[in-house]
Amino acid sequence: MNREWEILQIPGPTPIPPSVDRAMSQPMIGHRGQKCKALMEDLAPRLKPIFGTTGDVLVLSSSGTSALEAAVVNTTSAGDEVIVVVAGAFGERFAKICNTYELNVHRIDVEWGNAVQVAAIEEQLQANPNVKAVFVTHCETSTGVMHPVEEIAERVHEVSEALVIVDGVSSMGGAALDMDGSGIDLLISGSQKAMMLPAGLAFAAVSEQAWSVIHENTRPRFYLDLRTYKKSLDSGQTPFTPALSLLFGLQEVLSLIEEEGLDKVHERHQIMKEMTRAAFRALNVPLLVSEEDASSTVTSVRPQTFKAEQFRKIANEEFGLMTAGGQGHLKGEIFRVGHMGYSRPTNVLQYISIIEVVLKRLGHDFEQGAGTAAAQEAYLQATRELD
Repeated sequence: MNREWEILQIPGPTPIPPSVDRAMSQPMIGHRGQKCKALMEDLAPRLKPIFGTTGDVLVLSSSGTSALEAAVVNTTSAGDEVIVVVAGAFGERFAKICNTYELNVHRIDVEWGNAVQVAAIEEQLQANPNVKAVFVTHCETSTGVMHPVEEIAERVHEVSEALVIVDGVSSMGGAALDMDGSGIDLLISGSQKAMMLPAGLAFAAVSEQAWSVIHENTRPRFYLDLRTYKKSLDSGQTPFTPALSLLFGLQEVLSLIEEEGLDKVHERHQIMKEMTRAAFRALNVPLLVSEEDASSTVTSVRPQTFKAEQFRKIANEEFGLMTAGGQGHLKGEIFRVGHMGYSRPTNVLQYISIIEVVLKRLGHDFEQGAGTAAAQEAYLQATRELD
């Protein structure tokens, strides 16, 4: 299959808008000159609404995982007690980072495919009053679960002094979060998901309470020292060599989001979720996650009448449709459809139609056209409500 024909519907990396590709092809500039300073000063305030904050959003030239590690190393010291919600592969990653930095980790293990209960976190905090931070993933990419992180943050601050640190790598740009209003203290994201860029940038939005902890923390750190990024940002600079081409692209991404309107961007992602889920229900293919817990950026499907990997193989070889497989113990059990960033209801109608053909190839029993019709009806219903 020619790569130019591939239809990329995985939960990251995601397709890049053509205007962003063009923006990233601009001639290089000096990263310590006035042009770069002007670029950073333009980007800084425009990132804030996406994270739901009036505070600064720091930009690191690195992967999202580096910002998760930065969150740990800047806010904790060896031996500190922390709570980590583990409901999938990326909650597990947070736990591994915390263990690496010699923290006393209290895990809240949640069955993959379910969201954590806020009461479970409150119970852990009551049992462990010295907890310094609660780590939780907003969208657990490995399952397609969206945890109620705003409600979690509000409850944590009602009953403790712990920081609330959120992995928003596969949600920011596709789902609304009121960081300031809910009391999230550190919100992390990356460039290659709903932010419509290649991998290589990470983002960290930091609350005033988190800054107080960070400045008082004596743990050594260098490249991931958020104090250094804050100091540089205040002067329109970056502490280390920035990924300039990605920053050019980010500038165009922000223009696209502003042109569409951030609320409309979030509505579009919700509509694509509803279309996708309605289609699979109509096709009699089980979904992993309940409606209440489902993410607006990725949908996980757990087929019973055919093999997930066989489905993915046929879809890719015959149509160039790329979906993601399962991770951890769900490997081979599920497939995941990404619908985030540079993706529209048009794309949903396209991949649902392809999926129906593949299901016929696999001998799955359903009424042909039912999935497409259900997606269409979900779109019509959602847009009528918006009108």
